[in-house]
Amino acid sequence: MTSQAPVAPAPPEVAAQATAFEPVIIGFTCNWCSYRAADLAGTARTKYPPNVRLIRLMCSGRLDPTFVLKAFSDGADAVMVSGCHPGECHYIEQNYKALRRFQLLRRTLESLGIEAQRLQLVWASAAEGVRLAGEITRVTEEVRALGPLNWPTGDMVGIDDLDLDAAWQATGGDAGGPPPAPGGVNPDHAAETAQ
Repeated sequence: MTSQAPVAPAPPEVAAQATAFEPVIIGFTCNWCSYRAADLAGTARTKYPPNVRLIRLMCSGRLDPTFVLKAFSDGADAVMVSGCHPGECHYIEQNYKALRRFQLLRRTLESLGIEAQRLQLVWASAAEGVRLAGEITRVTEEVRALGPLNWPTGDMVGIDDLDLDAAWQATGGDAGGPPPAPGGVNPDHAAETAQ
């Protein structure tokens, strides 16, 4: 018969470290630059936190804003968008399109109650594996300092509960609200189909 000595409880510092918050970050990366930079970081054995889950897109300009909202609604604590440096896009100017969408998404997220720091934009060429690893580390530390995103998962908001005028103003629209569309139909389109 073996007997074991009773196990003493862990000191509070050790218990706090064991339950420390580890953020989940979704990274949307450009196939031509930032995804290859992440690959280079891996082959060079450059260490970065395992908190980021990379999703490859053909171009950062192909990032649909609903991908970001879906990542947050499914439980991500942050989203990182990464692509080629401006002026070096394989698809001419699509990273400028990504930059405009990023700025609009940040304003939209703030209006939904999500801190703007939870959406990050990083430029990294295929040769900048070490830089991308450093940026992933920086983003992880910033999100860790923010704490977990306590946002309801699943269905975000019922359409009846939305204040569309406030959302319109938050994205830089006129104070008068969006133009009315009677019956949900574009009036110009309705006139064309009536002819």
